[in-house]
Amino acid sequence: MDIENKQPNQEMTDKAMPVHHAHNNVKPGMMFIRPRRKLWFMCAVLLIIVVIGMGWSWWLFGRNTFNEDANINKNEFQAIFLTNGQVYFGKLSNLNHKYVTITDVYYLQVQSNTSLQGASSSSSPNSQVSLVKLGNELHGPQDEMYIATDQMLFWENLKPSGKVTQAIDKYQAEQ
Repeated sequence: MDIENKQPNQEMTDKAMPVHHAHNNVKPGMMFIRPRRKLWFMCAVLLIIVVIGMGWSWWLFGRNTFNEDANINKNEFQAIFLTNGQVYFGKLSNLNHKYVTITDVYYLQVQSNTSLQGASSSSSPNSQVSLVKLGNELHGPQDEMYIATDQMLFWENLKPSGKVTQAIDKYQAEQ
């Protein structure tokens, strides 16, 4: 048997002789750096996609698309009911802001006449409700109010045939 003339089979050559490529220059102990880097990159890309998707969803669906100002009857008065029980009547505007604006403002004032027998309640026949124009108070405010929207319970348009609107019209006719 001639050992020198024998050619090693191809299978032995592949196992015995490793093929070196430029991307296989991995040092021992650094085997997992590239897969971890790839995992972090994929997580970052996924996070960016989620954030963009959430922003896009908010832009489409989450914005306040209900236009309050379009529901205001600009030719009539509105009643504004506050969380403290006070009600103001006037021309409402700028509803989609932190504060709303009311101009040409009126409010109700209860005047009770006390009798000698004791204090009367607001439901007694001695009580009178009157409509007061803002601006005639001791501190002399202008005829314009700014109310924080978180202090408003609700507002409504008033009909021209309502008692408050008729009282406002009567007051304005006398001026």
